[in-house]
Amino acid sequence: MRNRKREVIDAGIRMLSEGITIGTWGNVTVRDPETGYVYLSPSGMPYRSLTEDDIVVVRLDGSRVEGERKPTIETEMHLAIYRSRPECNAVIHTHPVYSTAFSCMGEDIPLLLDEAAQVLGDVVRTTKYALPGSQELADECVKALGERSMACLLKSHGAVCLGRDLEQAFGNSTVLEATAKVYSVIRAMGGQFDPISPENIAFMQEFVRTKYGQR
Repeated sequence: MRNRKREVIDAGIRMLSEGITIGTWGNVTVRDPETGYVYLSPSGMPYRSLTEDDIVVVRLDGSRVEGERKPTIETEMHLAIYRSRPECNAVIHTHPVYSTAFSCMGEDIPLLLDEAAQVLGDVVRTTKYALPGSQELADECVKALGERSMACLLKSHGAVCLGRDLEQAFGNSTVLEATAKVYSVIRAMGGQFDPISPENIAFMQEFVRTKYGQR
């Protein structure tokens, strides 16, 4: 049986190690597809000091199952994502530098790389500004993600990446930040990217779903 609490702790440490958050910022959740329970990182606690007792477990309606800690202030945002995107079982909210820079400009990040076209699903949209922890932010996040995108940007705040599991969510986070870096270089050079056609994007996404990797 998988230890979901340990997964949340390890994911928080990984965010620090990969430089996509600092301090106690960001948050991590996983959903157990069998029980439907959601495992949340606690609010404002250093990731490297967390124990399994610090992880809060809730149902999709927010009712508590286990844990005494105050969960992440973005609990409703995570739960809203799971309710709207049942195919996803992991959500990470990070603060990567280049992606966050575009969020501060209120700009979307297009699928300008093959890797982005293959895994991010759709344009990475930036939400309207809403206060951290608010219902408005949760609603704006779900709206920006839509039905297909595996990532969005929170205005002047950071990024949210989804996955069928934490490994995919982290992979999507890596691709998002790499795309943001390339986009920033193109802009710094005074250039414009040449879009990949919708037909080629659709082909690559189908290829990844059905043929890529070891089956």
